[in-house]
Order: sequence, then C-alpha cells, then structure tokens
Amino acid sequence: MYEKSIELLNKGVADEMTAVHQYMYFHFHLDDQGYDLLAGMFKRTAIQEMGHIEKLAERILFLKGAVLMKESEDVKPIHDVKGMLELARSMEEQSARDYNHWAQECAANADSISKKIFEELVGDEERHFDQFDVELDKVEKFGDRYLALQSIERSKSLAAGMPAEE
Repeated sequence: MYEKSIELLNKGVADEMTAVHQYMYFHFHLDDQGYDLLAGMFKRTAIQEMGHIEKLAERILFLKGAVLMKESEDVKPIHDVKGMLELARSMEEQSARDYNHWAQECAANADSISKKIFEELVGDEERHFDQFDVELDKVEKFGDRYLALQSIERSKSLAAGMPAEE
C-alpha cells in the first residue's frame, strides 16, 4: 500500500547520505586550509542531514519497508571554497524542490505522515540553502580577504593555546 512512499523516502535517504558525505569532505578540506568557521558550518550541516536520514529511515521501517543506505551520487572532489559553497547551495535547492514534489506525491497516495516529514525537511533544506548562499555572497564580495580573516582567527586561537573551533 505504501510502496511509492517507501520509494520516495529511500530517495530522500540517498540524497541525505550524499549530502553528509559531501559536506564532511568539505569540512575536512576547509579545516585543513584553516577556515574554521566554514569547516564548522559544513560539519554542523552534515550532522543535521544525519538527523534527516534517521527521520526518513524510521518512517520507512514503520511502513515495513527496507532502508537502502546508498548515496545518490559520488562525492565531488572540490577544494576551492567558492566551488564548495556553490555545490552545497545547489544541492540544498534541489533537495527542497524534490521534497516539495515528493510531499505532494505522498499526499496523493493518502500518506499524510510521510508528506509532513518531507514538508519539514523542505524548511531545513531552505535554511541550509540560505546559510550557503549568505557565505557565498561574502566570498564573492570580499574574496580572499574574507577567507584570510578566518585563517587569522585560527592562528590567534592556536597562539593563545586554545583549540580550533569544532
């Protein structure tokens, strides 16, 4: 009865798995480059995406489906900050669009709970889109000066004997 919902929920799991892996990849590389604030933002977003996977998986299991833990895409090896933010923004925009559509499909199949889950995820994805969009605007406006300030903050923290931001 809920086959379509289970299929859509698993598509959501795959998209969120891709986001987690991509954002942690960005986190590692930004941390390595000394951009603590951006690295932390990607790490926090990846953790939020893990929460999305959990919500989707719980619903799949409730519907007596099998949770398919595979990514929808491979991690893209982007190392420049602007490229990272552009990809992340694009991923979030696509997820919001997909989740809106999938919410409507669940409603058409009389599955209001899955519909509600997708609608809640749309709000989260739009917030993620906005944070990446704001950071991309800063990088475009201030360029290397914006990134240098983040690197300088790390140096100041390390010189003061404080750990880098998590």
